[in-house]
Amino acid sequence: QVQLVESGGGLVQAGGSLRLSCAASGIFVSIATMGWYRQAPGKQRELVATITSGGSTNYADSVKARFTISRDNREKSVFLQMSSLKPEDTAVYYCNLRAYSENVWGRGTQVTVSS
Repeated sequence: QVQLVESGGGLVQAGGSLRLSCAASGIFVSIATMGWYRQAPGKQRELVATITSGGSTNYADSVKARFTISRDNREKSVFLQMSSLKPEDTAVYYCNLRAYSENVWGRGTQVTVSS
């Protein structure tokens, strides 16, 4: 059974940086597409970034050039380096894994950016 545990969220001032981590367990991690999504209060969950098993990345337009997604297959982890944070980046950030019929979500980590 695949499980995801996020860490690294917190409170940061606008313009600051944070690094989110997601530790995965299970047999599908190395071949999975992994990603980060976020959900702000009163809004739908939205894509932030994804990374395939081969390292191809995809970003939401709102975070391009500010966020970087990466993964370490040996450590079964995916990371999101967030820079130049804005108040509108405030949300709960969720880690996601997709492989075959598996679509697994973590519990989320809160990121709050103060102005």
